[in-house]
Amino acid sequence: MPNRDLANIRNHYQKDALAWDKLASDPMTSLKQWLQEAIDARLYEPTAMTLATVDDQGQPHARIVLLKGMDDGLLFYTNTLSAKGQELASHPNAALVFFWPELERQVRVEGVVSQVSAEQSDAYFHSRPQDSQLAASISQQSQVIADRHVLEDAFAVAKQTAEQQPITRPAHWGGYRLLATRFEFWQGRPNRLHDRLCWQATATGWIQERLAP
Repeated sequence: MPNRDLANIRNHYQKDALAWDKLASDPMTSLKQWLQEAIDARLYEPTAMTLATVDDQGQPHARIVLLKGMDDGLLFYTNTLSAKGQELASHPNAALVFFWPELERQVRVEGVVSQVSAEQSDAYFHSRPQDSQLAASISQQSQVIADRHVLEDAFAVAKQTAEQQPITRPAHWGGYRLLATRFEFWQGRPNRLHDRLCWQATATGWIQERLAP
């Protein structure tokens, strides 16, 4: 596709404006509100978020994960021996991005990631459908495999085994919590004059700032 065709793809944002009085008094509550509005709008994968990490060479990596809970932080689950798990073990600073294009909204979250307790990982693991539990138990996430049959054969064996004994959570699979130090709420506006409202954590609380688009 010629570059000129890509350059001509654009949408005109005009759904809403964003001011501080449209957000809650704290950023986590505001994120919950926006997430609920995305769910209520029946958007596809409203809990999907881009997780950005960095490796030992300073190379950033990003992928989509699913938000699976909110307490004092944002929760997601994965293989701890995966590329992202190894990166977080060495460099726990990370960033998340939610994008809901139908609502012309984006939320960026930055903070520090740590693993949740084994008990919390167990509880979530056993709440998942059985096939999802089996897939987590057999996948050596991020490792090179010869072909798809490797996965399918291992899954078939695990499924047979599960008929005889309970499935246990693999030690290398668990949850992570990102404790936020920064939030940015973005609302698309006409003429690319988008609204960007930020909370930045300090020793005494949150500082609120409006940024130029």
